[in-house]
Amino acid sequence: MNVEPQQSGFRNLLVWQKSMEVAKTVYDVVAELPSDERFGLTSQIRRSAISIPSNIAEGSKRRSKKDFIQFLRIAGGSAAELETQLLLADEIYGISAMERVYPTLNEVQKMIESLAKKL
Repeated sequence: MNVEPQQSGFRNLLVWQKSMEVAKTVYDVVAELPSDERFGLTSQIRRSAISIPSNIAEGSKRRSKKDFIQFLRIAGGSAAELETQLLLADEIYGISAMERVYPTLNEVQKMIESLAKKL
């Protein structure tokens, strides 16, 4: 018998879904970075990208709106960190990540702010 797990509340959040898209795209982008960046910029970029949906998910499971808002702020900070790192990768290595990531990342940043205000 194949029983599918019940879908969590955070999976229904469009901001979480979009931030997962960003994280997956980032993994494709950093594959283009030189191998000597594996423990530097590549690692930092991946951690920032993963942090966005992770904090949205964790915050949504907290007991209070105040806690959720705090985790959304952390996710927003990670999004700004990611944007900075992608700009740096573009300037140093000519990786055109911003064209592939920025439209969705910018949308996620706006959605995080909007959700935090609504809460």
